[in-house]
Amino acid sequence: MSRTVVSAESVEKIVQTSAGDLVILDGIDLEINQGETVAVVGASGSGKTTLLGILAGLDTASAGVVRLLDANLTELDEEARALARGQHVGFVFQSFQLLASLTALENVMLPVELRGDTMAQSQASELLAKVGLADRLDHYPRQLSGGEQQRVAIARAFASNPTVLFADEPTGNLDTQTGELICQLLFDLNKEYGTTLVMVTHDLQLAARCGRTIAITAGRIQPDATTQAVTS
Repeated sequence: MSRTVVSAESVEKIVQTSAGDLVILDGIDLEINQGETVAVVGASGSGKTTLLGILAGLDTASAGVVRLLDANLTELDEEARALARGQHVGFVFQSFQLLASLTALENVMLPVELRGDTMAQSQASELLAKVGLADRLDHYPRQLSGGEQQRVAIARAFASNPTVLFADEPTGNLDTQTGELICQLLFDLNKEYGTTLVMVTHDLQLAARCGRTIAITAGRIQPDATTQAVTS
């Protein structure tokens, strides 16, 4: 039986506005098992990106319980959540989120160095070669195309050998052809490293490549759209 690596129980996210309380997530219950590929889909404003951030420990829930492996993220302070993220989580953002002052190699080395690994440079170089950027190690983000920047971001996400990789619209800022290459790269590395993949996307074709789809509408999971056959 596969181990549950991420779970949510009765999770709510409510923010206060001038017009009153705004409910972003309402009673979210889910479990994601080791090695799964899961797509989270829904219209803009449905709460899917907020859910991803809470599951990854980047944000906190207003109520409910979120677990990442053996850690109850709900009970942890920011420092402890950051430690849990560093040990278990990789994250790929739509806007790449590379550090402009660091080269591609240095961006990928960073999470490995933060873990105290003395082989950071060789690991980063190997990952950048796997994503086709062996000749771009010393380039800064401004010298790279959008697709190249996202490949650096993917290499960085895998650098710490995460248990779970969260990806928020990883192809949202890319053209169709480049987006397809990035998608294939994500799935190839996910398979090679045995990582659990949880991805927010508007692209239903991309979602169809995942083993399971979770559809969210107005902050709630739709019970009739939580499973889907693998099509590739």
